[in-house]
Amino acid sequence: MRHKYSEEEDDFLKNNVKGISIKELTNMFNKKFNYNLSVSAIENRKTKLKIKSGINPGRFKKGNTPFNKGMKWDEYLPKKSQIKCSKTSYKKGNIPTNYKKVGSEKINNDGYVVIKTKDPNEWELKHRYLYKKNKGDIPKGYKIIFADGNKKNFDLNNLIMVSNGEEMMMNKFKLFSKDKDITKTGTLIAKLIVKGSKLKNERL
Repeated sequence: MRHKYSEEEDDFLKNNVKGISIKELTNMFNKKFNYNLSVSAIENRKTKLKIKSGINPGRFKKGNTPFNKGMKWDEYLPKKSQIKCSKTSYKKGNIPTNYKKVGSEKINNDGYVVIKTKDPNEWELKHRYLYKKNKGDIPKGYKIIFADGNKKNFDLNNLIMVSNGEEMMMNKFKLFSKDKDITKTGTLIAKLIVKGSKLKNERL
């Protein structure tokens, strides 16, 4: 049944509409007159009365103080609305549905496997994580490569540490191979090339 607004109720809407959202106005109206009208009902009445709040829908104006600041639900929300809100509100201690536990894995945009190492959301390349865990820290300017080129082969014998310069030489002289033994030989050649370049520069 459609609600029939009294003159007092219309005056309340006119006097309280400025600077607050339609949801806030609805809550205030229901609390004042002990109703349980919907937001759409109050919005329709606003339109009929040709009154505006002066703010964009859903946008809180900077500097405004919410009408319910410091108030308990019982002071501004009808019981029915409290029950509805409690069903969707986040409860302390709840675990989000998209939560991933430490040790979880996923594939990043570059096709590498990453592993969650710490909450709330710290991830690391799995091959680097395994290398550090078993063989020690990776110095700055060095990286871990897959000897056979397979980004999902985490056998420690397939993980090789090379410097950025060595990797550059391996690419330049096509020293990578799907055969891990050939790639390992390629890393030794790259090391010699880089070392030779450094000695040459030192003599100049």
